[in-house]
Amino acid sequence: MSLAEGEPVLRIAARGDGVTASGHFVAGAAPGDMLLADGTLVWGPHHVSPRCRHFGACGGCQLQQLDEEALARFVGDRVVHAALGQGLEAERIGAPHLSPAASRRRATLHAERRGGAIVLGYREAGSHRLVDLRECPVLLPELAALLARLRGLLAALVASPGKGRGRNPARLSIAIDVAIADQGCVLGLKGLAADGLAAREALLAFARSQKLARLSLDDGYGPEPLWEPEPATVTLSGVAVPLPAGAFLQPTADGEAALVGAACEWLAGAARVADLFAGLGTFAFALAAQGSRVLAVEAERSLHLACRDAAARARRPVTALHRDLFRGPLLADELAGCEGVLLDPPRAGAREQVARLAGSGVPRIVYVSCNPGSWARDAAILVAGGYRLAELRPVGQFRWSTHVELASLFVRP
Repeated sequence: MSLAEGEPVLRIAARGDGVTASGHFVAGAAPGDMLLADGTLVWGPHHVSPRCRHFGACGGCQLQQLDEEALARFVGDRVVHAALGQGLEAERIGAPHLSPAASRRRATLHAERRGGAIVLGYREAGSHRLVDLRECPVLLPELAALLARLRGLLAALVASPGKGRGRNPARLSIAIDVAIADQGCVLGLKGLAADGLAAREALLAFARSQKLARLSLDDGYGPEPLWEPEPATVTLSGVAVPLPAGAFLQPTADGEAALVGAACEWLAGAARVADLFAGLGTFAFALAAQGSRVLAVEAERSLHLACRDAAARARRPVTALHRDLFRGPLLADELAGCEGVLLDPPRAGAREQVARLAGSGVPRIVYVSCNPGSWARDAAILVAGGYRLAELRPVGQFRWSTHVELASLFVRP
């Protein structure tokens, strides 16, 4: 069918645009939509009205126009196509798991002064300009409500030009980290000059009134708690683990449960497991709870110490090792005796560590990834080393986003 007659949108590309058979890219389209010759888009059966008023401007979401079926298909296709791009086919592919709306428990936003007012939100797509966020159907409701109140606090703090360590409030730029701990919301502010007794008292009053678990300030030398009535923790498989400021958490409890569930299923019965890029111990404590002895390896010192101390207090069979796996990957002889390996590296993947794993005798490897592209490159190394890609499970924790995660199982015959 020619473009003059109109042509259907067949699929969604990696960055969220619809693609027609002739290769036209259509922003905001859904599979089944019809692109007419004049550029008009006629909605099809999988196109729904976006949930958020900011959709289309805000860079946080790209896929709110998709219904559940199309969104699940996008998440699954992103993972499968990444594998096929490296010549890999999984023996089993699980149904995509989508985290629900209003479930995101951590986020990073920004605030700046614009025209005498405070603008607070996410960046526009492909831009440094902020969208002044008035709603967010992705965030947990308590986090969305906190941001609205924070806007008022920041407006009051920067109302007097020229104050605050010589900074010009007209050029104010603040990074805002929010997350949910066991005790409530933890809030981190970077770039806010809060000198003087009045500013500190205002921040403390805000922390008390909002019942924050922690309020941290970072003036360029790392976050320091200004308010923390009791040490903030996050419970992982029944273990209360200290939560350092800025520590990585899986974005949703729902998605975490899906990934942890896959790892526990695939590594069930493994007496000894190495958890590489272990972080706070999200997987380590779950694997220990089902009987494995776990070596948890992490480079970030604060995360390593949190995992180590929590394991000692809870008396779980988790041994924490502080080590940079990019510079010093575990070698094959160090992996001897492990019946399984779990790795959950950063977005860049773990090429050096994977190369060592490919030459090891570990019978089962569970690879959790937040980047299908880097995962596929690493997966090809494992397969070339003699492993089979036994199962692949796509996970969409970042609802309505093109950001896709996965869990995968590699088995040595």
